[in-house]
This record gives sequence, structure tokens and C-alpha cells, in this order.
Amino acid sequence: MKLLIVAGARPNFMKVAPLIHCIQRHNASLQNGQPPVEFRLVHTGQHYDAQMSDVFFRELQIPKPDVSLDVGSGSHAVQTANVMTRFEPVCEQEKPDWVVVVGDVNSTVACTLVAAKLGIKVAHIEAGLRSNDRTMPEEINRLVTDAIADLLLTPSEDGSDNLRREGIAEHKIRMVGNIMIDSLVTHRNQNQGSKLLENLGVKERGFIYVTLHRPSNVDCRDSLAVIVKELSAIADQCPVIFPIHPRTRKRMEEFGLSFGDTPGLKLLDPVGYYDSITLTEDARCLLTDSGGLQEESTYFRTPCLTLRPNTERPVTVSVGSNRLTDVERLRTDLQNVLLGPERTGQIPDGWDGRAAERILEALLAV
Repeated sequence: MKLLIVAGARPNFMKVAPLIHCIQRHNASLQNGQPPVEFRLVHTGQHYDAQMSDVFFRELQIPKPDVSLDVGSGSHAVQTANVMTRFEPVCEQEKPDWVVVVGDVNSTVACTLVAAKLGIKVAHIEAGLRSNDRTMPEEINRLVTDAIADLLLTPSEDGSDNLRREGIAEHKIRMVGNIMIDSLVTHRNQNQGSKLLENLGVKERGFIYVTLHRPSNVDCRDSLAVIVKELSAIADQCPVIFPIHPRTRKRMEEFGLSFGDTPGLKLLDPVGYYDSITLTEDARCLLTDSGGLQEESTYFRTPCLTLRPNTERPVTVSVGSNRLTDVERLRTDLQNVLLGPERTGQIPDGWDGRAAERILEALLAV
């Protein structure tokens, strides 16, 4: 079996790394001339990241991409078209049995379309996630990818239920668990002994971890002004650690907003994956608009407030430690979380660090 494994953005590599490790372990265990699983890693270059360097791949312990498409940025149409035109000859040359895509970025839907038109089977990791908000480009990518993929690998039962409601045949659906938790478990074990909290001058369970970057929160002056005001106020009660996204910093400068002299609020440059794991596990609570942090906080059972009207990961709310909030009730929700238990919710089924094993089993069984 030969796979083309596609990643389009840095978070995608966190999700394909466990699968690559699992394939390598599988191949090392083969005996008596059993054929190995062959794979090629394709980086579309949808999101260029200067940190996507040798160090990054070394930390993830995965090989550098076999193929780099270098599509760069552009409108959704331009980016999707560029991925398609550059990925098609790769498929024609490599002739894989499966194209494996992850998540919901433009590269996901673009590579799925190319493979489907060439008659190559597609497996979608993180299938079935739905926000039911079609104003989000990611929602369109999810719907189209799941409609034409051949194997739909869902992270939780609600994802499988979504696909059934959309008329997807049962034999295409496999609930394998959350592969992002595989990465989290691996890197958490490698991250023991971090001095980050000591360096920041905060105590375990004694701070709020904040990440905000979505346009709906930071591109409107009114909403961003409320966020700045409320974070400044809550920082007098509990220290706030805020690695500020370049987009958020730029908008604050454009809008003339500042946190001023707020001793309890610590603004940082964006942090790496290891540091984010530490902050998520050890925080008193999170305030975020990130999809990944909703999942990671659920695994650690750290209370999380998601500053969005909806989430494509509702299991983090129905089972996990996540709750939705908005700018109008932000202060009240933050105060209520600080008055509540330090750990809450449960870990969903299949979020056990073994999703990659179940994914490979599903591919081998088809």
C-alpha cells in the first residue's frame, strides 16, 4: 500500500506526525517479507511558516516533506486552484493507493478533489466535524471533503452521527478518536520539567491562558476594545498570560488600543507547541478562539471559554471542559469559571493517544 499524506499548515503536521510514527513502527515489525506501507509526505505550502524548519521537524521526529508544492497565500479560489494544479502531477507520478488528508484547510479540499477526479481513494482524518455555520470557509471545506472521500475517520461519535445524517454510507465511516491527542500525549511526556511557569512568575493553576486571533474577535474595534477592557479587569484578580498573535497586535495598533499599565497581564510573542502544552495543562482556565486548544484543554480537563458563537467540536462542550462565550458576558463567565472547580468535564472516548493505530488499521482493512 502506498500513501500520499498531505499537510497544508503547521497544525496539520501535528496531526500527521503520529500516523507517520505508527507506519514506521508497523513497517519495523513486519516479518517474512511482508510488504511495508510506503508513504510520501506532501507539504502544500498553504501556510508559510518560518518556524517550519529543520528544528520543527526534528521536534516532531518526522522526515522533511518528500514534496513541497510552495503554493503560498492568496484568495480561497486562487489558493485552492494552485494546490490542485500542483498536486495533480504529483498524483500522476506517484500513483498512490490512497491520498490521506487532515483537517479543514483549503489544501484538504483541493487535494481531495484532485484525487477523486483521478480515481484515487481518499481518507479524511478529522471527518465529520461541523459548526453548522457556512459563513466559515472551513465548514465548506469539511462538507465538500466528506461528501467525496472514501474513508471518513472521525474523532468522536458526534462526527460519525453528522455524516450519517448527511447520507454517508455506513461502511465509509470509522470512529478512530482524536489524532491530535496522540501528539499531545507524546509531547507532554517529552515536556516534563519545563521551567516556563517559573520564568513567567506564575503558579500552577494560578493564571488564565489567552489566545485570540479570529477576525470575528479582533478585526472589529468594538469587540476588541471590550476584550482588552475585560482582560485588563480580570488580570487584577488572576494573572493573564497572553501570547499575542501578530494579527491581534496589528489590529490593536490600528485601533489605538492598549492594555496600559496592567501588572497582572503578561503579553508574550506567540509560543511554540511545547510551551502551549504547559500553559494549557497548568492554567486555571483558558480563553481562546482556537479549535485545537478546545480539544487540548478538554484532554487536560482544564476549564475553557471559547469566544465564538459556535464550535465544530461540540463534544468539547457536551463531554469536555469547554464552554462558549461572547463579549457581552465575558467578564461574568470568567468570574464564574474562577469560582468553579479547577478541573471539569470528561475525556471523550478514543482520546487516548492511540488514534493513529486505529487509522492505520482502518486503511489496511479496506
